[in-house]
Order: sequence, then C-alpha cells, then structure tokens
Amino acid sequence: MMQRPDVIVIGSGGGGAVIAKELGEKGLTVLVLEAGPWYGNAKWPDPNRQAGAIGSNSADDLDIALFRRQYTKYEGEMNDLITGRLRWGPANRNRPTWYRNMVERGFVWQAAGVGGSTQVYLANSPRAFPQAVDSVWPISYRELIPYYEKVEDTLPVAFAPITPKEELFFYGAKKAGWPLIPTLNVTSAGYRPQPNAILPPNPNLMNPSLSLEQLSEMEGCTLAGHCINGCPHGPSIDKVAKRATNVSYVPLGLRTGRVTIQPNSYVTKIITAPHAAKGLVATGVQIRHTWTGETEEIMADVVVMSAGAVETPRLWLNSGLPDNGWVGKGLVNHYFDWVTGLFDTCDLMSILGSPGTDPFVGHTSGGRLDIPGLGSILVTGLSPGLTSSMSFGLTQSGYAALHPYAAGVPKYAQGWVVGQQLQEWMTNYRQTLSLVIFTEDEVQQRNGVSLDPTLKDEHGYIPKISYVPGPRAIRNRNALAKIAVELLRKAGAKKVLRSDWPAALMIHLESTMRMGLVVDTDCETFQVGRLYIADNSVHFNSLGGANPTLTTQALATRTAEKLYERYFG
Repeated sequence: MMQRPDVIVIGSGGGGAVIAKELGEKGLTVLVLEAGPWYGNAKWPDPNRQAGAIGSNSADDLDIALFRRQYTKYEGEMNDLITGRLRWGPANRNRPTWYRNMVERGFVWQAAGVGGSTQVYLANSPRAFPQAVDSVWPISYRELIPYYEKVEDTLPVAFAPITPKEELFFYGAKKAGWPLIPTLNVTSAGYRPQPNAILPPNPNLMNPSLSLEQLSEMEGCTLAGHCINGCPHGPSIDKVAKRATNVSYVPLGLRTGRVTIQPNSYVTKIITAPHAAKGLVATGVQIRHTWTGETEEIMADVVVMSAGAVETPRLWLNSGLPDNGWVGKGLVNHYFDWVTGLFDTCDLMSILGSPGTDPFVGHTSGGRLDIPGLGSILVTGLSPGLTSSMSFGLTQSGYAALHPYAAGVPKYAQGWVVGQQLQEWMTNYRQTLSLVIFTEDEVQQRNGVSLDPTLKDEHGYIPKISYVPGPRAIRNRNALAKIAVELLRKAGAKKVLRSDWPAALMIHLESTMRMGLVVDTDCETFQVGRLYIADNSVHFNSLGGANPTLTTQALATRTAEKLYERYFG
C-alpha cells in the first residue's frame, strides 16, 4: 500500500515503534511490518476473526471504544499463552501459536501485535545501572543519558504513586536498613518508587459522584492494577494510562504522515545484494501475510530489525546472512525468582492503617530495591489468578511440603503450594506481599538462539532457545532471595514462600546480537550494510538487572539519529 519506503522496520514493540516515529519526524517514509494483529484500529474491527485492511497510516483510524472492547480485564481472555489475545501467535486465534523449541523447561512470555510485548509489560522504566555500562559497553553511560531523557519525556516516565503494597514494601526496606535513593542514575544500593511509563493518577478518583466507567474514560491512571492485561483506560488511544508503544509512539509516528504500519505481516527473509565496499547490503524483505499465506517482497534503502531477542537472530539465520560466531549468542534473562509474605491483619492495621495490602490496587509494580552488582527486588501486585500461578504454581523445587526450609537462609517454605496450604494463602490473598527478583545475569556464549535443524513452520526453521544460568547469576539470585526474605520478615510477615522459578522463564530476553560483536556502536550490523537492529538483542549485557525496555527505547532513539546522519543526512 506504500510506494517504496526509505526504511522498513520489522516489529512494532519496544524498539520498532520508537525508531519509526523518530525517522518519520526526520522526514523519512517508514513502513513498519508487524506479525500480529492491531487492536483499537477501525480498519480491523474484528482483528481475531477477519483479515481487515492491509495497513494504516493515519491516527484518525485509532478508535478508543474499539480498543476498550478488545482489551478486556479477563486474565484468560487476554493473557493465556495459547489462546489469549496477547499471545505469541497469529491474529486468527483458531490457529496455533508460533512454536519455539525450549531446550530447558520454561516458556517465553512475549506478545505479537502492534505494540509488541509492551502490551503485557508493567511499564517499569528504570535506566540501566551505570556500573553495568561504563567501561563495559562500547559506549558510555553518559552517551545514553540524553536519549533516556527524551524517551522519559515522550512517554512520559514518572515515579509511581504509593499504594498499600508499596508502603509496606518501603516499611520493610527501611526496617532492614536500606536507604532511599530518589534518583534515576543508581550508583549505590537502596529503595525508591518505581519509575513507570504510566500517566499520573486521575485526580477525580475519590469523587463519589463519578462511576467507575466514567473514571475509565478520563485521562490518568485509575490504579486498577490491570497493567499486565493491557490497560484499557483513557479518553483516547494516545491518552491510555499505561504507555505501551501502541498508545504512545505509534500515534506519534502516524501523526508524522510518513509512517505506515502493516499488521499480519510476518517477515521471513532479509533480501541482500552484493556491495563493493561492504560485501553485502540489505535491500528489502520478504514477507508472508498471515491470513492468506501469500508472500511478497518489499524493497527499501535501509532495513531495521526490531523483532526481539529471539526472532531477530532467527530471521538473520533463516536469511542465510553471515555468522561470526556471536549471532544469536550471549542470551541473558535476569534469572528471576519470586518471594511472597503473608501478614496478619492486626499488624497491617498498625503499619498501614488498613487490614490488607490489596495487591490489585495501583501500579502492578510501584517500588523497587536496587543493589548494583546483584540486581533488583520489585514489589509486585497481581490479580488473584496471576498471583496464584506466579507465587504458588511456578517452581523447580517440587512441592513446598517437601522443602520446608532452605539451608543458610532465614526460615521459609519453597516450591509448589497445594491443597489446604494453597487455600490458606489465597483466602488471605489481600494480606500478602509479593516480591519479584531480577538478577544481574552474566553473558555466556553457550546461551542463545539457534535454528532447530529439523523443525520448520510456515516462516522457516523455528528458533531453538537455550538458557542455563551461570555461577554468578546463581549466587546473585540466592543473595537477593535472602534479602527479599529478610525484608518481608522485617515488615512483619508471619509466613514466607520462595517460589524458586525455573531458570528458563524467559521474560527479559537480551544480548543475542550484541553491540560491538554483531552491530557497531550505531547499531548497524558489521557484516551487512544498511541493516540495523533496534531491540533488546543489541544490549551488551543484562544492564545490571534493570528492566530492559527504557534502554531499548533510548538506543532506538539514538540509532534513528545515527542512521539518518549516515544515509540520509
């Protein structure tokens, strides 16, 4: 539907939508190719049942009423990994998900569709820890700061409001001796409100004359706690409270008049041509339309891969591009864990002035304890179904009854909770506080994404994902678990459960196409000219344990600037 664009961007998630908007504002024509559906666009009124239009290039097509109908608050409807709207699979939910071969037990939590996996992210937007970048990355932390600032201003990013779960978390952190660090550039350990890409709370929340439906249609966060389902609250799509890229950068990109987004378009090959100086240059892509199965080729001056840390190396390898030994290698994942405390109502009354933490109220994650050199501990409040699965149903330890205590750690149970134990925990769900652990992970060349040698789908050989945490990641996770248990105990928890998540629960996937090894400092690939990468895969490491999205968006902003200067300036 677009004449030959200046730039093709593959993917519309954390990095793709950002670089498309930035390039559109510089006057370039940009075609964004997205494998999944587009929710909240009038050209796709029933995106899971009908193919709809080919693409859209106008913000006038965005429809908040349609968006609210499609982004429901039902956990299964939205987040089921097999049948949910926000799954990794085609728009047609009668068809299966796109398969990945996980070598170790676990799963990859990603979403297809305009907005990518930011549709299901918690909007946590911390900067990388400076010590994880300086003298480690090929660029300095100072080089990133102006781009962090631009993204933080665009989304925008602000410290989260305090609700009971954050208040209890901060109480425990202070009792455990941790200081407050009210800064975005974390150089020492301490706790702080979470910097989130969520609009400030609606000032009318306590107005009894307004209904919940009226509040939902106004600007500002409703503190409803549905971040992970895809927030449906706001007066228009560009004013939806949680600033996923489909409601932030996508409308801004469309308003340039130069950005077209084409959903249901799975890129299967990077097309290249020989070049006297660079050997190979990217000249376009081959795509497969997911509804019809038809294929076509689209040419452009520059191609940007923003398909994520799994699909970007998969596409590279399926395209037969040169492999220097680091393509797809070095995968990091923050080796997660989860710890939950159970509190008495009388203790909560004395601390909070209320009988419960009400985990479902407020931002899903509104506070964090950052410890450079180890990682981060975040307070997390999920709805009951997700709490039950995350806290009590994911483990590599077996049943908690078989592992009542862990050696060398303050007393706590560990593993699955079932039967009467599960009933006790979930009956008292409103008196629980859950903490998620993000470990500073180490880059190992053995971890990564390769092609399965025998299994193919309609898009080529499927990705084979291997991740085994190294010794440092294991030590860091155990150290953070001890700190999390101590914090909960200091806050007054009577019981503590450590989930001991499987290692290959893949949420923060990074570093499979690392800067300095696969791409240069401008994020153009070394071995193929005019081919750039703008997603988590270019990170040199795990950022010290900080959530990766803001750094990806800052790098995408910087890459747009460098790309424009090199080829169009």
